[in-house]
Amino acid sequence: MRHAALAVILISGALLLASCQGVLDPQGPIASAERLLLINSTAIMLVVVIPVIVATLAFAWWYRASNTHATRSVDESYEGRVEFVTWSIPALTVILLGGVIWIGSHQLDPRAPIPGKSDPLRVDVVALDWKWLFIYPDHGVATVNQLVIPSGTPVEFRLTSATVMNSFFVPQLGSQIYAMGGMITHLHLLADQPGEYPGFSAMFSGDGFSDMRFIAKAVPAGDFNAWLAQARSTGSGLDDASYAELAKPSKAVPPTTYHSVDPKLFERILDQTTAGPGSASSGRAWCPPLRQAGG
Repeated sequence: MRHAALAVILISGALLLASCQGVLDPQGPIASAERLLLINSTAIMLVVVIPVIVATLAFAWWYRASNTHATRSVDESYEGRVEFVTWSIPALTVILLGGVIWIGSHQLDPRAPIPGKSDPLRVDVVALDWKWLFIYPDHGVATVNQLVIPSGTPVEFRLTSATVMNSFFVPQLGSQIYAMGGMITHLHLLADQPGEYPGFSAMFSGDGFSDMRFIAKAVPAGDFNAWLAQARSTGSGLDDASYAELAKPSKAVPPTTYHSVDPKLFERILDQTTAGPGSASSGRAWCPPLRQAGG
């Protein structure tokens, strides 16, 4: 019993620590709206759960064997009022919960642009084995396992995979979304303030899955421009040869910056994956050739 209590305490503590840099600590409008949706849904369900728990404990205590004042009838009978309460409250809860989630989910459509004071930053994301490639098509640079964005500026992502299906997720910014071979998914995020927010793949994709992590670093606009200037003057270029080397499976890849990148690299990766298994860089599993996926 003592070990069970200790396990509950440790698990609760781990969940609390995880929430400190997760969905319960939002740093953007999308994550904030998702947290509100989570809290509202939980509160609606607790309206039913808490009374049921209290009633269960009360009935168990009142109808205990030692209570001589409790009367129990063995005759079966139909009670319409009890049936009405038993079915109407859960039905109303399901309707209310479904309405809240349906409205909230449509308001948080990943394809919907986020209003901002400046034009959105375009970033193309490619899931590789086992790292993330970020391409800045309007600025001609690319990074691996490091996403640098200006705070307060909407970011417009296009995502695909050059290998198996993966899941792109930055909990503090919100909206987990899949990256699939031969397909494009769209996502809009915004960081309210500067900071470093952990990101990772939320879907198992092979041996190096546990190291498929990156840091989303939100910086002031001036610092972002300075980072672009530094990125263009350091590192190497991402051409066909270097991409072929990068696409090979590797684990725990350190953050890397490329001072130049082919502006059509994302489209070529998409075309190679769409063409079939023989054209995929890793030669592993391949997804059906469907373009422009929703979400």
